[in-house]
Amino acid sequence: MTGVERTRPREARDSSIGVPEQRSTSAWVPRSSPQPVSAPAAVPEQSRGEHTHSEPPAPGLAARVAVERTSVRGQVLDALRAALVSGDLAPGEVYSGPALGERFGVSATPVREAMQQLAREGAVEVVPNRGFRVTRRSDRELAELAEVRMLVEVPVVARLARTVAPARWAELRPLARATAVAAAVGDRAGYAEADRAFHRAVLSFAGNDQVVRVADDLHRQVGWSTCDLAVDARQHAALLDVLEAQDGAAARVLVERHIGG
Repeated sequence: MTGVERTRPREARDSSIGVPEQRSTSAWVPRSSPQPVSAPAAVPEQSRGEHTHSEPPAPGLAARVAVERTSVRGQVLDALRAALVSGDLAPGEVYSGPALGERFGVSATPVREAMQQLAREGAVEVVPNRGFRVTRRSDRELAELAEVRMLVEVPVVARLARTVAPARWAELRPLARATAVAAAVGDRAGYAEADRAFHRAVLSFAGNDQVVRVADDLHRQVGWSTCDLAVDARQHAALLDVLEAQDGAAARVLVERHIGG
């Protein structure tokens, strides 16, 4: 143990607390051409013989270490989510932290942390002494999730059709186009992110952060399921059309069809 380690405060050792994740759009790293995720920079050790017991910790050291650590975890989490959507992580298969860490060029720790987050979201489940199994959603589970999503989103969107000025919906046209672009090239991972961004933006007009959070959590749980991307993207544009027309009844029907698939 170095002098810096002996004098580092408790907050620096538990560096993931209180620091927001820094997210990246890094893609899944295939086994054939690994591209290591950026690792945290090493903290330089004090020279041998230096007496540091009374020295204060370096300014900003705890924050710097925490940001670097959460940055790696965030990159791994993004890539794992993309792999779930694309099918590179197959439903029903078990993956270990060390094996995935080798793919990313990082230790198993950020992989396990990311997998724990995915387990909380329902995307994977913990398999003791083996790793994590990718959740295989049954048709019934997908139908139940869709039903709950409709209970949350349908009445909110129908109300927004009546209360939001028509011109405001033009602000969301670029987000709808982004889903169409991803659909056109078959980018399922990119589509999942663009799709969720569009739905978050629509619901944000309600001014209720809890509605946005709950709906987004539900949406994420079905984000790796199969659907016709082109049809799904066209429904976004159609929804904006009826919202601009302030047609609440048509908006209700479209959202039910969109979520119910």
